Amino acid sequence: MSIRIAFSASNAPIAQSAREALVRRYGEVPVEEADVIVALGGDGFMLQTLHATQDLPAPVYGMNRGTVGFLMNEYSEADLPGRLARAEEEIINPLSMKAVTVDGEVHEALAINEVSLIRNGPQAAKLRITIDGRLRMKELVCDGALVATPAGSTAYNYSAHGPILPIGADVLALTAIAPFRPRRWRGALLPKKAVVRFDVIDSGKRPVMADADSASVTNVASVEIQIATHIKHKILFDPGHGLEERLIREQFV
Repeated sequence: MSIRIAFSASNAPIAQSAREALVRRYGEVPVEEADVIVALGGDGFMLQTLHATQDLPAPVYGMNRGTVGFLMNEYSEADLPGRLARAEEEIINPLSMKAVTVDGEVHEALAINEVSLIRNGPQAAKLRITIDGRLRMKELVCDGALVATPAGSTAYNYSAHGPILPIGADVLALTAIAPFRPRRWRGALLPKKAVVRFDVIDSGKRPVMADADSASVTNVASVEIQIATHIKHKILFDPGHGLEERLIREQFV
């Protein structure tokens, strides 16, 4: 039985030319009819594709036509149906963000990598942190903070000196970005089902923006974050090159 493939590509010329070559060679079907969706681009485009297709049954197989490509497989035009048949599936749950602005507007978004809060002015942000309804930090003075999934722990979280989490770990990383007080506090590991709430202190003087995989909300007063267990993103990787191997390898470079 042949594998029905739908192709999606970023706007980069290298990704568009790859899509044209693959469609000529293997044909394609509408995304709603596909057995597999092949995404051509970088990690940012892979995140866009996962969000756009989360309600479809087909898994997503990425091929790197971008820069980093942590979520992508190596690009090759040869034997694509064979690679797809041998690919191993990883399932990841995104984070759900509920952000309330100072004007009372409510914004909701999903994040596969992380939800971050970043100062949006010249002064440091002041954040109050509550976990599962219990106040854990009265005041964190910082450039920001983020909550990352295991799949996203090698992205912004790692750049902010957060821990790399094994893909099967039932934990989330809460990482401070350039903390000033407490000066040496770098964050915490939280149970996967934890509900994390940030309240912005003195938001008029110290404005903060929230970002969920590039979906941004400015002038937030509070942000609540928790895992969306009902949403399952299915990603395909070549054998021996799945997320678990990549997370281990990333720690030795």
